[in-house]
Amino acid sequence: MAILTAKIPEEMAGKRLDQCLAEMFSEYSRSKLQTWIKAGRVKVDQQILKARDKVDGGEQIELDAEAEEVLEYEAEDIPLDIVFEDDSILIVNKPAGLVVHPAVGNWQGTLVNALLNHQPALNTLPRAGIVHRLDKDTSGLLMVAKTLSAHNSLSIQLQERSITREYLALVKGWMTAGGTVDEPLGRHPADRIKHTVREDGKHAVTHYRLERRLKRNTLIRVKLETGRTHQIRVHMAYIGYPLVGDPVYGGRFQMPANCSEELELTLRAFKRQALHATKLGLQHPKTNEYCEWELDMPEDMVKLIKAIEKNDLD
Repeated sequence: MAILTAKIPEEMAGKRLDQCLAEMFSEYSRSKLQTWIKAGRVKVDQQILKARDKVDGGEQIELDAEAEEVLEYEAEDIPLDIVFEDDSILIVNKPAGLVVHPAVGNWQGTLVNALLNHQPALNTLPRAGIVHRLDKDTSGLLMVAKTLSAHNSLSIQLQERSITREYLALVKGWMTAGGTVDEPLGRHPADRIKHTVREDGKHAVTHYRLERRLKRNTLIRVKLETGRTHQIRVHMAYIGYPLVGDPVYGGRFQMPANCSEELELTLRAFKRQALHATKLGLQHPKTNEYCEWELDMPEDMVKLIKAIEKNDLD
C-alpha cells in the first residue's frame, strides 16, 4: 500500500469528489476510486467525504492506494532503448511507430508489453508505471515510474506543470518568430479520433521558438505547459503551421513545387508527423534532485531536413 497525496486544483471548485479524483488520479478507474471513497481510503483535509460531495478547491487529498496486479497484458521481448534507469524511474527513448499502451486493435507489441518483459513488477502499477504518453508516431523521451510512490510524485509534478518537456517539430510554412498558443482543446465534434480547439475544452498552452528556417518549412522547439492529447499537432495546425507528415492535422498530402526526385522519395518514405520529444527534466522522486535528459533528433527527421535543404538550394 502507498499513501498518494495531491492538492485539488482551484479550478475544480464545485465538482463532485469522485469527478475530481477521476481527473487527478486518471491512472485508476472511476469504479476503483469510488470503491476506495466508500471504504474510507480517501481523506480530504483529513476528513472522510462521500463520492457526491462537492469540493471547494485547494483541499489536500490523501489516497490509500492498493498495490495489486492491475494489468493483464502479456510481457513481450521487445527491445527497449533505455536512456536512464534506477530503482525509482526508467527513462526510455520511444521509437516512432511504437504504441505506448495496449488498446482495441493494439493489444500486443506496445511499450507496456516491452516494459513488463523488462520489469515484471510493473504489473502492480497503474499503466505499468507510465505517467504520460507520446503518440504512436512521435519519437523521443518518455518517463516510467517503477514504484507507486514514484508514480505519485511524477503525477503530481505533471499536475503542477513542473516537469520540463521540449520537442523538436518540423512544420509547414516559414515562421518569422516564436510565440505561445493558449487555446482550450477537446474532442472534435464530428471526428472522435481528432481533437480541436473549442471553448469548452481543457486549458492547453504551447510555447514555441525558432530553431532553423528553411525556404518553405521551419524547425521549431516546442515547450509544453500542459499535456493534452495531440496538443502540439492541434495547436500548430490551428495557427496555420501543421506538422510535416501529420496524416490527421496536416491536410491533404501534396508535394511541394519544384520538388526533386530525392525529396519526393524522402517525403513519401516519411510516414509520420515530424515530432520528437527531445528533452525531459524532472525532480527525482527519491532524491529530490533535478534530473534532465536530452536526445538528438532521430535519423529519419535529420534525413528529411537534409533533403529539404538540398532541394531548396537546387
